[in-house]
Amino acid sequence: MTPDDLLERLRIFLPVLLSLSVHEWAHAYAAFRLGDDTAARLGRMTMNPIAHIDPIGTLLLPLMGVPFGWAKPVPINPVRFDRSVSMGTGMAITAAAGPASNFVLAIASVAVLAGLHHAGVTQPGAYRLFTMLAYVNVGLGVFNLFPIPPLDGSRIAEAFVPYRWRPAWDSWASAAPFFLFALIAAPRFFDFSLLEWPMRALSSVLGALMR
Repeated sequence: MTPDDLLERLRIFLPVLLSLSVHEWAHAYAAFRLGDDTAARLGRMTMNPIAHIDPIGTLLLPLMGVPFGWAKPVPINPVRFDRSVSMGTGMAITAAAGPASNFVLAIASVAVLAGLHHAGVTQPGAYRLFTMLAYVNVGLGVFNLFPIPPLDGSRIAEAFVPYRWRPAWDSWASAAPFFLFALIAAPRFFDFSLLEWPMRALSSVLGALMR
C-alpha cells in the first residue's frame, strides 16, 4: 500500500467514523428525551467514537476503503419511555433520529463546501473531506431508512404495522437478512443500487453550488 492509498483510506475512514458516532448519539439522545436513560447510563449518549466502535463495521471496512459501515447498536428500552408516548411511537422516533442526524450532517457539509467555494478558499483537502462527509451521510441516511430489519427504517415501519398484519411482518423480518445482503451486494454483482438516485441528486446540488 502506497502513502497515497493510505491517505485516501483515511479520508474515507474519518467521515465514516464521525457519521456513525453522530448517528448512534442521536439514537441515544432521542431515547433520553423520551425518558429512557439506558444508553446514557452505559456511556453511549456521546459523540466519542470509542463508545460506538464495532471492529468490523467501524474499523475494518472503512480502513479497507469501503465508504460504508456500522457501529454498535445503542441499547433502547421502550418500557422506560414516558407514558405520554407509546412504545411503538417512541421506538419509531428513536429509530428516525439516526438517519435524521445523517441528513443534518450532509446539509451542514454542503453548506461548508458552498461557503469555502464562495469565500475563494482553495484547499483541496478540505473540499475532499467535506465532499466525502456529504456523500457518506446521504448514503447512511437513505440506506438506514429502508424497511429491512435490523435497519432503522424497519423500526419506523413496525410502529405503523396493524396488529392483524403482525404475522406477515414477522415472516418478513425472518427473511430480511437475505434481502439486506442482496441490497448490499447489488451494486457489485448487478450494477444496480437504490442509492444511485440520492447520490446523483447530491452531485447535482454540489455541481450547482460550485459554479
